[in-house]
Amino acid sequence: MKTMLMIGTLVGLALGATQAMAADQTVKFKIANMTCVSCPYIVKKSISAVSGVSKVEISFEEKTAAVTFDDSKTTVAALAAASSNAGYPAEVVKQGS
Repeated sequence: MKTMLMIGTLVGLALGATQAMAADQTVKFKIANMTCVSCPYIVKKSISAVSGVSKVEISFEEKTAAVTFDDSKTTVAALAAASSNAGYPAEVVKQGS
């Protein structure tokens, strides 16, 4: 019984450690091809569809997107690809936590 309890505790700690290492990250992209007022909506919808994204802020004036995401669920490359695949190439301007 003690062995089972010990194993259960170790498994729980291991799972908790994996989740503790995951963190929200924020990245800012320069977005190309945003020429009309509907473009920001399309970019936001495309990036928001990526699993792990919690927040997308688009600036039509600056032609940028600030994206907050869970780095255990997606990557900066996947976010850029989502925008690029929608016809709006994305280039990292600033990456931080």
